[in-house]
Amino acid sequence: MQPLTGVRVLAVEQYGAGPFGTMYLANQGAEVIKIENPRDGGDMSRAVGPYFLGPEDSEFFHSFNANKYSMTIDLQKDEGQQLFHELVKTADAVSNNLRGDVPEKLGLDYTSLKSVNPQIVCAHLTAYGRTGSRSNWPGFDYLMQAEAGWFSVTGEPGTPPARFGLSVVDMMTGLAMAFGLVSAVVAARSSGTGRDMDVSLFDLALHNTNYLATWYLNEGVVTERLQRSAHPSLTPCQLYKTANGWIFIMCNKEKFWPILCQKLDRQDWLNDARFKLFKDRLQHRDTLQEMLDNELSKKSTEDWLNIFAGSVPASPINNIREAMENPFVKERGAIHEFPNPTTPNETFRMVAHPIRSGGDAPLRKPAPKLGADTERLLDELGLSKTRIKELRDLEII
Repeated sequence: MQPLTGVRVLAVEQYGAGPFGTMYLANQGAEVIKIENPRDGGDMSRAVGPYFLGPEDSEFFHSFNANKYSMTIDLQKDEGQQLFHELVKTADAVSNNLRGDVPEKLGLDYTSLKSVNPQIVCAHLTAYGRTGSRSNWPGFDYLMQAEAGWFSVTGEPGTPPARFGLSVVDMMTGLAMAFGLVSAVVAARSSGTGRDMDVSLFDLALHNTNYLATWYLNEGVVTERLQRSAHPSLTPCQLYKTANGWIFIMCNKEKFWPILCQKLDRQDWLNDARFKLFKDRLQHRDTLQEMLDNELSKKSTEDWLNIFAGSVPASPINNIREAMENPFVKERGAIHEFPNPTTPNETFRMVAHPIRSGGDAPLRKPAPKLGADTERLLDELGLSKTRIKELRDLEII
């Protein structure tokens, strides 16, 4: 029994943000049913290359849709809406990540569905919200990073503004939607009444400026990019040179500074008034950077990691290959094998879900083929084989 076993979510979703969030639900045992249009190939990410397990079966798609189910319904047709409403009667939630003005048009909001199922939770993930002047605007992760200030604090000073290396706004907004959905389902099961839950890429990107926003709003401080990805106030916390490359050190508690000095065999630094406290080290950050570069350049990154292990928070700078082949990743069992849906008796690999549920083996079901579960779900609703064929002929499913 996974934690969300018995929860059914109908997901009208595309591409990244929404599917990433509902995959968290699916990985915890929720029955997440992707509602896909039979006329346009379903979720567009099925065709996102350049790497595929089979035709219209992209590795990108699998990365966002493991452990889900797929049903094809054309929600723009009356008979499609009728089928959808029958499913809503059996569900706990309906999620979508459509443009802000679309959910109401497709009848995916609580006002449209409460007469069908008063307990239904309607979770909306949009670019700019379902209300206001931008409700009908399309929007994507990098746009949010740009407008919410992320570009201005990413990268090295003196270089062009830079985005974060991953689509983290999409991913975190998906998680926020999943959290809001589960929270509302808990409330609905208690009260008998569902609701709309809204999250937008823009709001999430703005919220994640967090303490930088608080500093500006109260102190007028505009945080800018710092050399070597340094922390704006805590030091040492940045990249430093070693004999063969770089190391990132994060002495983000006062207790780590004396430990670092000891590991470097530079106890004399502990008596230097310039480095006594965070505020002192911040004032002399450039001097300290030069001193640390000189000491750390005496050994390799690997040597220092062995010396610092468990005592000084430090990390190597890995590329994706190095990150995947890290021995600690193997120790953690952090890469899972999934059955290859195209080639029987073969597998493909993806990173493991990060939430580990005590006593439950992680689910390892590959993303579903388009419409793979349509007939099963319609059969559960009581439709005959003849009626199902009629709906296929009419391109309702």
